[in-house]
Amino acid sequence: MYALIYDEFDRSKREKKVISVHRTRGAADKALEKRQHKMDKRVWECSARIVWVYNQVRTGDTVTPDSFDTWAPDEKIPLGDRIPDGD
Repeated sequence: MYALIYDEFDRSKREKKVISVHRTRGAADKALEKRQHKMDKRVWECSARIVWVYNQVRTGDTVTPDSFDTWAPDEKIPLGDRIPDGD
């Protein structure tokens, strides 16, 4: 299951609030776009990201890094996300 989580990218804040839950990455992408337009901000300014959650969660729950990952098991990772940024 995919979730849109609130993430300020602060390592000291391990618990992340679940904004919404989705069955597909496509549905989660649409929810993120909708949030972006509603807030009138760019994606990276929305403090939200899409993750694959290992266990059942609901909107409003909190998750920790050990209960989610950026990609679902066996999900094809886009080439641009497989190459690290850097020199």
